[in-house]
Amino acid sequence: MTHLDRLGSASGSSRDIRVLESYAATVRRKNSLLLVLAGCLIVLAISAAMVGKYHLTLPDVMRALLGSASETVTVVLWNVRLPRIAAALAAGWALALSGTAMQSLLRNPLGSPSTLGISHGAAFGAAFAIVVLGAGEVHSLRAGPTPSLSFSTVYSITGFAFLGSMVATAAIVLLARIRRMAPEAVILAGVALSSLFVSGTILLQYLASDTEVAAVVFWTFGDVARSSWQEIGITSAAAVLASIYFFRKRWNMNALSVGDDAASSLGVQVERDRLIGMGVAASLAALVTAFHGVIAFLGLLAPHIARRLVGTDHRFVLPAACLIGAILLLLADTAGRLLVGSGALPVGVVTSFMGAPLFLYLLIGGKRP
Repeated sequence: MTHLDRLGSASGSSRDIRVLESYAATVRRKNSLLLVLAGCLIVLAISAAMVGKYHLTLPDVMRALLGSASETVTVVLWNVRLPRIAAALAAGWALALSGTAMQSLLRNPLGSPSTLGISHGAAFGAAFAIVVLGAGEVHSLRAGPTPSLSFSTVYSITGFAFLGSMVATAAIVLLARIRRMAPEAVILAGVALSSLFVSGTILLQYLASDTEVAAVVFWTFGDVARSSWQEIGITSAAAVLASIYFFRKRWNMNALSVGDDAASSLGVQVERDRLIGMGVAASLAALVTAFHGVIAFLGLLAPHIARRLVGTDHRFVLPAACLIGAILLLLADTAGRLLVGSGALPVGVVTSFMGAPLFLYLLIGGKRP
């Protein structure tokens, strides 16, 4: 080997080392951001447990968690605040994960449960249960089941809301598969389905009584306070399973973000992964919407914030978006409790007020998502 060859080899090796060091520094920075987000979530959860009409101190919270607090503090924490906090964390995580998956699989930044008609399908299903099956009075009063009506339970509304979401999902998936629709066309189909479900919901409200109309409106306002521990457990389990599935598919999602042809050349089964992934994401969003009502903007906004922070690599985007979704929903619910002492302000209203201007800022302020 000549002297020039040795110099070239040394120069190339030095460049490789610098590239590897730069990559390692980038990975450390992104991992640090994930740890910061997790820390913020923990601090926010503790703060949410303390603040409210009945103020608790940190020692009060710790004693209640250990079972040594007074009866009043125990009831406030375990029966009122912890269920809301847990529901907000699970629902925020799930909606953000669903929105991230939809945007990635469709290669469209507008993909979300609301733009694909999933949320509006759930609203129509709930309205159908309330108006046609007579579950409106029971739901609005949060009472027990009415003996004379077998469907008049809170769970009938939840079941039909989930069914409405899955009808919307099935329509989108079938159109995409049979008509070979482009990702952009899938979004347009979702907008058309949303319009159809909204029209159906309005028609049901027109035919309903005053009590049923109030129940429909109450349900469409997203609210994490209505969940029981059983529903929180179901949502959490579904979110964990979906998180495992999508994280295992992170490299395929990275390939899909480049394009279908490039992903196919890398061995990704594009159509299968897209259909299965959309089914998982839509089912997760349908479950959350069935339990908590329509929570707007969260599935659309959290993935964009995550990409601004950690880039487009799904190794980091998926956990970052989930953490951001949980933070945003918990922050919105806590703000709603503080603004209205009774806790009557639905979290869906707060997320809409928070999400719309923040999303516009992300669109016009700085680089594209």
